[in-house]
Amino acid sequence: MLYYAPPLARLIEELERLPTIGPKSAQRLALYLVQAPSEQVRHLAEALLEVTEKIRTCSLCFNFSVEELCPVCQEERRDWTTICVVADSRDLMAIENTGEYRGVYHVLQGLLSPAEGIGPEDIRIRELVERVKNNTVREVILATNPVVEGDATALYIAKLLKPLGVKTTRLALGLPVGGDLDYADRVTIVRALEGRREI
Repeated sequence: MLYYAPPLARLIEELERLPTIGPKSAQRLALYLVQAPSEQVRHLAEALLEVTEKIRTCSLCFNFSVEELCPVCQEERRDWTTICVVADSRDLMAIENTGEYRGVYHVLQGLLSPAEGIGPEDIRIRELVERVKNNTVREVILATNPVVEGDATALYIAKLLKPLGVKTTRLALGLPVGGDLDYADRVTIVRALEGRREI
């Protein structure tokens, strides 16, 4: 960073902290922003501040929201007897973008990962079990990514839900092992939803 003016070097450093942004991408973004119209940069800065000040989690499903309940949980026409469990809001958005799923969601805000010190108490599993116990839920769809952590989380949740007598299914057909929901196309996600199986 010796070749950059200090403010530019700081911007590159901050951009590099973002997921999937490496040194070259951070440099390109920083140089673009330096040359962009100040109004555009100001709008970006305002949007970033607004997100950090106004976004919180839905008190029911833990999706991102501005209000107490997220837009999905506010929608009265949803099928409240079906809960789709996802790791994070990106996965929720991927499923919503198909336009095929009409149930509600539960965002775990992570996956079990003993190697990283993430246990059941670190994600929203307890809240899911309480939702199932206290409502007329007929099916829980476990839509975690088909990776080691996603599979372990799905199996752990399935064990907890079994005594409650709720049908527990898992996305299957169409999603490659090691793939991420937010990278899958609409048709692949629709097929996975339709081909889910009980576990």
